[in-house]
Amino acid sequence: MAAGYFTDESMLRRVNRERALALAGPRALLMQAAHPLAVAGLLAHSSALDEPYDRLARTAQVLSTIGFGSKRDADRVTARVRAMHRRVNGAIAKPVGRYPAGARYRADDPELLMWVLFTLVDSAVVVYRTYVRSLSRDEEAALWDDYRVVGRLFGLADRDMPATLAALDDYRTAMLEGDRLHVSRWARERARAIVLKPPVPWMARPLLETVNFITIALLPDRIREEYGFSPLPPPMVRKALVAGGAAYHKRAVLPLLPERLRLVPAAARAA
Repeated sequence: MAAGYFTDESMLRRVNRERALALAGPRALLMQAAHPLAVAGLLAHSSALDEPYDRLARTAQVLSTIGFGSKRDADRVTARVRAMHRRVNGAIAKPVGRYPAGARYRADDPELLMWVLFTLVDSAVVVYRTYVRSLSRDEEAALWDDYRVVGRLFGLADRDMPATLAALDDYRTAMLEGDRLHVSRWARERARAIVLKPPVPWMARPLLETVNFITIALLPDRIREEYGFSPLPPPMVRKALVAGGAAYHKRAVLPLLPERLRLVPAAARAA
């Protein structure tokens, strides 16, 4: 297979090859929707509203191509995404959080793209730590270096992204404790419905409810509270239940799973 941007030794592949990382997607999307301009430019735009699940599937395929495909294929799909982003711009109709009515947004705004990139890497780290294994600081730094490559492919310049893991930690603190995030009414209603109530067969509903429980438990406290998710069970109880299930998964399930079940198909094809 032609060389890609990443190899099997890359932290991005080592993390995202795990099927458990499917749990990172819903968390990342709810975090993205907590930024009023990101939700307007990347999620609430008319085309995304018309076909939200198609859009999510395309996004997942693009990320898979970047991580496990050839450089040529990754360049092709990300060029298409950048072209789509250039066409999406507008202004919000009502004030949201710190942003007044009329505040402009562009889907290719570096600030918004950086927030989206952060939600991807942060969700990947949280889910991998919870359901696979812990990561050292060196491994996290290498993973962030890999995601900086992804950021460049989506149009971010090096100056638009934290240069080090410590700088990324500072970015996380600034975003989660500052005033740039605000869960809008649209996000509380529409984004929640897209993430937590997808059209699945009734037989899959128990699994979906489990995934939703995990998604809510793994959200940053501030964002979970702004979405207004049910306080029952209390957050600490919810987190404890997820932690118990995760410990069982890491100690009793993962060691027994063959790679064909544990890893995503794209990882096997790239090997």
